[in-house]
Amino acid sequence: MAWAVGRIVCIANQKGGVGKTTTAVNLAAGLAMAGNRTLLVDMDPQCNATGAVGSVPLPHHPLVGDSQISECLAETSVENLLLLPGSRSFHDVDQLARSEGSEAEKLRNHLSDGLRDYDYVLLDCPPSIGTLTQAALGASTEVLMPIQCEYFAMEGLTQMIHVIRRVMQQTDGRLTFGGILLTMYDPTLELTHEVDQEVREFFGDIVFDSVVPRDVALSESPSHGKSVYQYAPRSRGAFAYTQLCMEVLGRD
Repeated sequence: MAWAVGRIVCIANQKGGVGKTTTAVNLAAGLAMAGNRTLLVDMDPQCNATGAVGSVPLPHHPLVGDSQISECLAETSVENLLLLPGSRSFHDVDQLARSEGSEAEKLRNHLSDGLRDYDYVLLDCPPSIGTLTQAALGASTEVLMPIQCEYFAMEGLTQMIHVIRRVMQQTDGRLTFGGILLTMYDPTLELTHEVDQEVREFFGDIVFDSVVPRDVALSESPSHGKSVYQYAPRSRGAFAYTQLCMEVLGRD
């Protein structure tokens, strides 16, 4: 199998509401604005990443059937950024979710074969550790995990990391841990500092220095079909994702 030359980053966490799609969309936009050929892949049946860049879901999931991924790409308003839209088709999502054995391998191959010729590919996964997420991990070179600064931040991480390590073994170490990102960061709360300290003490250098604050601009921008850079370029959220983008580029 021929793999993409660039970096394929899986944005994953089994918990919902941790800023996963927000990170996928704005990190992809930031990397593209820095001059990198970037592809955003929406693997979540909710299709939030698709709408967040002003596109619409496809009638059928691009990863189901024999269609080439390149035939399903959509332009975005950000230069250098293309989108592989998601689909809300219950039949297609069910077919993907039931993939196992040779079918799961076929899904991984189909996904990886469509990720050539990009500097960066970002995969926005559903909030689960099911087949779609594991297929994304298997096709990626690294995984980035957003963690919300809340009481249950560490909940479920053990199971998620177990899945990641298993995929690392299956891919002979090609998948690496790209980093952990603290999101919804409120420096005025003692709990935020407690979570920050606990995560950094446990995971060490793989935790990004950058943190993403609570910012209304990050919440509003998807409803306008824009990244935070386009919607509110001077916002705290835009600054935070610029810092994250610089860190990701620095880890190349």
